[in-house]
Amino acid sequence: MPTEYKHQSVQDYVAAKRRGDRATTDRIIREVTARFNTRATDGSEAAELHEATMTVRFGEDL
Repeated sequence: MPTEYKHQSVQDYVAAKRRGDRATTDRIIREVTARFNTRATDGSEAAELHEATMTVRFGEDL
């Protein structure tokens, strides 16, 4: 059963990672990291992105 992610950025990241779109995954990581570093987020977005990074395989839809 696939994990359901609540943050749109993480949903977009997972979709991009599954289709092998490194430019988009890198951009999303930079954006989420910037929001976390400037405390523009509570940290749940970054935690969810980390979990997706560890569990979703790159290019798995190819």
